[in-house]
Amino acid sequence: MESFFDRYRNLLVLLALLLAQMIGLAVQVHRTDSGHNSLDPPDKSGVRLIRLWADALVTPPEQIFHSSKMGMANLWLNYLDLRHVREQNLDLQKTVDRLRLEQASLLEDAKQGQRLQALIDFQQKYIYKTLAAQAIGSSGSDSSRVFYLDKGSDDGLARDMAVITADGIVGKVREVFPHTAQVLAINDQTSGAGVILETTRIRGILRGNAVGQPQIVGILADQRIQKGEKVLTAGGDQIFPRGLPVGVVENVVTDPERDSFIDVIVKPAAHLDQLDEVLVITSTEPRFSAAQQQDMATSVELKGAEVAAIKEQQKASQIMAERLPGLTDPNAPAPSPAAAAAPGPPGKEQAAPATPVAPPAPKLLHPLHPDRFTTGTNSKPPTEENSAPAGQQTKPAPKHEAKPESNPASTPNPPANPERKP
Repeated sequence: MESFFDRYRNLLVLLALLLAQMIGLAVQVHRTDSGHNSLDPPDKSGVRLIRLWADALVTPPEQIFHSSKMGMANLWLNYLDLRHVREQNLDLQKTVDRLRLEQASLLEDAKQGQRLQALIDFQQKYIYKTLAAQAIGSSGSDSSRVFYLDKGSDDGLARDMAVITADGIVGKVREVFPHTAQVLAINDQTSGAGVILETTRIRGILRGNAVGQPQIVGILADQRIQKGEKVLTAGGDQIFPRGLPVGVVENVVTDPERDSFIDVIVKPAAHLDQLDEVLVITSTEPRFSAAQQQDMATSVELKGAEVAAIKEQQKASQIMAERLPGLTDPNAPAPSPAAAAAPGPPGKEQAAPATPVAPPAPKLLHPLHPDRFTTGTNSKPPTEENSAPAGQQTKPAPKHEAKPESNPASTPNPPANPERKP
């Protein structure tokens, strides 16, 4: 019996030759990047056909093996090996809850820090002495608008001290305890504060109504009061300093008990329902910062220098006035003292004058070229009467004194022309 190789020897040789020829061609022929076959060496380099054939032959089994391997790994990791996943999930949940609490705490601390920073900035700029306190509780009643602070008499608080924030007034201290204090808010019905409208300058009393809204009562109806007008403290109650913001006008309603009066509903500037940190005015004595004190000292120094300069100017003016010629005649004889008595016989005392005589007024000099605008002179040229030298008085004209009438009986022959004595 013939063997398989002997029987198909020719066919097998032919197939072997064809296979060798194909392998030789595959080794020689290159597949270019464009997908064309090339036998020219200068052509662009490519991949040999045998490499392509080998890749096409090996790739499918390799892909099947790799896919099965990855599938088994995913099956093991995602479905079979889950023994500690529950514990890890619980730990992660606890961590998330803790981080959320820490985040909320940090956020609250950040908000509180911002509020405290704004409060401290306002406290440093405010002219009066204040004490920072924190609201720790409220009354718990809708009819009473009071809350408590964590500072008391040991910290310097007293009754009727004003409580404010950086936004506006809050209330006043009603009761004081060693470590706490009770504050009556401005929206309580029993509270009261003197206020004034900024634009119309109308004064009134601020107190709360039944629903907890601050309102100004006891005001006559006035058309000038408009919505949105600012309300400030008037300072007449001796509790709140003058000029602090209270709020803005929200609405104007008619007083139900008195027709000619109105109630002004005020929207408070401070958040009365969200109070955390407040300031208590412990002293109304003005205090100044270091910069303000330096400015005041500088102004005092400048004022002293200015006063010294004014004194120097006055002194220089006096010296200049002494050097300049005066309005009195230097050649005029000195007036005799009025207190001097007339000479009398020696040995006898002279009597003092009864009343003091005023010193003579200085005599003005005559102008060299007088005109009609010169005070006290005429436009006429000086005559002999008014041309006397300065300081010498002209002699008055002789007065004609009439001789006393005589009795005609005693003088039998009176002269025809009686002489007149000068």
